Amino acid sequence: MKKFTTVEGVVAPIDRANVDTDMIIPKQFLKSIKRSGFGPFLFDEQRYLDVGEPGMDCSDRPLNPDFPLNFPRYQGAEILLARDNFGCGSSREHAPWAIEDSGFRVLIAPSFADIFFNNCFKNALLPIVLKEYIVDLLFEEMYQEEGYSLTVDLARQVVVRPNGEEVLFEIDEFRKHCLVNGLDDIGLTLQDADAIREFEQSWQQRSPWLFNAGP
Repeated sequence: MKKFTTVEGVVAPIDRANVDTDMIIPKQFLKSIKRSGFGPFLFDEQRYLDVGEPGMDCSDRPLNPDFPLNFPRYQGAEILLARDNFGCGSSREHAPWAIEDSGFRVLIAPSFADIFFNNCFKNALLPIVLKEYIVDLLFEEMYQEEGYSLTVDLARQVVVRPNGEEVLFEIDEFRKHCLVNGLDDIGLTLQDADAIREFEQSWQQRSPWLFNAGP
């Protein structure tokens, strides 16, 4: 998993509440369990004017000119600004896969659905909860300034606005440790690889019959 330290990037908006995971990545794309390749299908039903299917070449698909993520000013954005209850609905891990595969590293909203929130940390995404009035202010500034960008410093737990003002955010220390060190569940397990190997060897010595090859 990618390590997370500091992100300075353009902000893109999803300016609506209760965005569910089916909107983030529609159900027809859930057949694959690979973590990559979902980026082109992020917000597929809002992003394109045709119906998307797995394996499609999205380079020639007609774009919806009214969808913000298609606007030139938001191209290359790394920070997604959203409203209340982002990521609600079914608990599909494909949603953070698609967001991360599209180049986003940070999500900012007044609240997130619990399962989606937890899945973000396991997929190199930092979901930041800020008070609603602060999110309103960020939306207002973003709409007024093309190329609006923020700096997110995970070590200091601050979001830095263009005027230099710092907004503190909370994060669980264990989750912070995992993001800073690029540790997902597999990475955490591999930290104890020597202990696991030692246990397996001692267990084999104590109970060799469990390890005998069958006929």
